[in-house]
Amino acid sequence: MYTIGLTSWSEHVSLIKNIHPSLTLSEYSAFFPTVEIDTFFYGIPSVEAVSNWLNQVPKNFKFVVKANSVLTLHNNQESSSKKIKETLQKFKTAINPLLETNSLKTILLQFPPFFEATKQNIAYLIYLRNEFTGLPLSIEFRNASWFADSTFNSLVLFCQTKQITLVTVDEPQLGKKSVPFKTIVTNPKLLLVRLHGRNKAGWLHKGADWRKFRTLYNYSNDELLDLQAKLVPIENNTKEICIIFNNNSGGHAANNALSLKKLLNIEFDNLNKRPPQQLDFF
Repeated sequence: MYTIGLTSWSEHVSLIKNIHPSLTLSEYSAFFPTVEIDTFFYGIPSVEAVSNWLNQVPKNFKFVVKANSVLTLHNNQESSSKKIKETLQKFKTAINPLLETNSLKTILLQFPPFFEATKQNIAYLIYLRNEFTGLPLSIEFRNASWFADSTFNSLVLFCQTKQITLVTVDEPQLGKKSVPFKTIVTNPKLLLVRLHGRNKAGWLHKGADWRKFRTLYNYSNDELLDLQAKLVPIENNTKEICIIFNNNSGGHAANNALSLKKLLNIEFDNLNKRPPQQLDFF
């Protein structure tokens, strides 16, 4: 089974032909059955906010929840043992409404580029797996050391043993500063594919306006066909292949997702009713 979604919902106004400046979750869930929500990465929302999201989506809608940056050690100065424990507790409390309604697809742990394949970091992965016992967990690495010949097979076995989804990542290929595209199924329930685009200059952009460039990319039809060709051979190895388009900088994610949906010849059931479209007179 294939599912397709986007990162966030408010900015994808092309889905409703830009009839108003911000898309609601209710409107978004008329097009896709899942969404990656990054709000948790920057700050943990209240239980009330999460419950409000659930009130806007159909029954079978699922959330990919990106873990808070404290948990993924993005700022080591903030990620003390005490802070990690406090954040874990707040995070678990916040996602409880998703658990109660079976609306959590997976928790996404996206680690920073400096998170290398070391014994200490592997021990930390085990710690997090134990903290999230029984919950669906996905890991995305940004450091190439995890994919080295001396490491990768052990990583795959580790993920399989711990029932962790190793995320398939499409990102600009920059040698040791990037990770390869690997369609390896480590969890028979889920393969998570995240598409960040292939804009090398934008990926490395360090300015204050980095969000405008980092994922500024429009996948061509040939690139989407190539993606389809890479996924089809493994579609029977896992219950679900969930594809998340994160190329949001230029507003291309929604159209790319709809194009891939058409190429895969899939339809999604139990979506919200489509919002009325503004007539185009010109």
